[in-house]
Amino acid sequence: MLQSPPGATIAAMMTATGWQQHSVRGFLAGVVRKRLKLKLASKTVDGNRVYQIASGDSGKTASAESKRRPA
Repeated sequence: MLQSPPGATIAAMMTATGWQQHSVRGFLAGVVRKRLKLKLASKTVDGNRVYQIASGDSGKTASAESKRRPA
């Protein structure tokens, strides 16, 4: 849903997953943005907030391996 050109609203994600609003928002912030490090864009269309994974660079850094501590 987030990769589709029109994007997805919180309400549409709630319907698709059966989750509550706070769970969808937590997923977007915790998993999509922080864990997957994807850039999430949002815009207002007809009074509704629409979320979409931003095209182009996924936000991942090339030096992610070098940031790890040695074991």
